[in-house]
Amino acid sequence: MRFVKLGLAASAATLVLAGCGTGGVLGRDRPDEFAVTRNAPLVIPPDYNLVPPRPGEPVPAAADARTQALEALFGGPAPRSQGERSMLDAAGSDRVALGARSVAGDPSTLVVDKGATTQAIVAAPAGPGRDAVASTPQ
Repeated sequence: MRFVKLGLAASAATLVLAGCGTGGVLGRDRPDEFAVTRNAPLVIPPDYNLVPPRPGEPVPAAADARTQALEALFGGPAPRSQGERSMLDAAGSDRVALGARSVAGDPSTLVVDKGATTQAIVAAPAGPGRDAVASTPQ
């Protein structure tokens, strides 16, 4: 019995130490932990066309922030296709007020003709809420 335990311990130690080996069945290519390097940080290259303004010289007039943002996002006005132009003409885009978006939230502005049914639903008084009961007609 003692020899069996000793034999099992020896074979277990052999398997554990075999995992450290580089050859044979358990051998495989491993990454070299010392070959890992860090990437260089990103650097914005200098723009050699930019020069600092001279003292006393007027600053060139830049476009406002909204125009710059639209140019950056959409690249300026794009030509519209014939289908898009006909759709905009049918929708009446030439009759739209320029400040329509800023006055759309104004309570006195009628943006959409709501009709009598919609206005009746909106103006309806508050119901019984959670105490409401539904009944099925007989």
